[in-house]
Amino acid sequence: MNSEKTGRRLVLDKVHAFYGKSHVLHGVDLVVQPGEIVALLGRNGSGRSTTAKTIMGLVDGTGSVRFGDQELLGRKAFEVAHAGIGYVPENRDIFPKLTVHQNLLLGQKRGARNPRWSFEDMYRMFPRLLERQHTEAGVLSGGEQQMLTLCRTLMGDPDLILIDEPTEGLAPMIVELVAQYLQELKRRGIAVLLIEQKLAIALDIAERCYVMGHGRMVFEGTPADLRANAYIRKEWLEV
Repeated sequence: MNSEKTGRRLVLDKVHAFYGKSHVLHGVDLVVQPGEIVALLGRNGSGRSTTAKTIMGLVDGTGSVRFGDQELLGRKAFEVAHAGIGYVPENRDIFPKLTVHQNLLLGQKRGARNPRWSFEDMYRMFPRLLERQHTEAGVLSGGEQQMLTLCRTLMGDPDLILIDEPTEGLAPMIVELVAQYLQELKRRGIAVLLIEQKLAIALDIAERCYVMGHGRMVFEGTPADLRANAYIRKEWLEV
């Protein structure tokens, strides 16, 4: 299994994004280094998910989104995926009529040399998926569907993964499994941009964090910096 870092970093420079005439992102700057886990925090509606969708080419934007030496802004979503970026959306987007194994097979990157991930890896990380591998994905529990979505994205052998609210609505035991999954990515040198509401998980796992408010970045620093900044937490994070 190849765990070498590719050396490519993700850089957003003055990114603006729009839903029709609605101006949602206002000059967003963000960097994710190779093999780094970065948490993107903020209240609902702050622009976090729109940032991920703009990177993936699902929302129109202006400015620059570079991954290594490639400019991604204006590319189609499948082109962004081929460039080495995986995306785990909040709504999971499994194929309900296909089995667990078929879903993983669809995520597999064709022609990849020395892929970092195998079916065995997926079933080792989430043994429940092994038990359910011949079950249609549509009848899985929410937690099982989240496991499947995370694993299907990895089967594409990305160098960077954007993960939107992976623990939303999950039981504490499944949340712990997701946290272990993120640590496994870190061990294998996969970069992660983690959009997460649960501060404890995000700050335990991330090396750096950004906080968004009203479509702008209002904070950048380490988890220790954010823990020490009561004003930012109260103004932009706490309900």
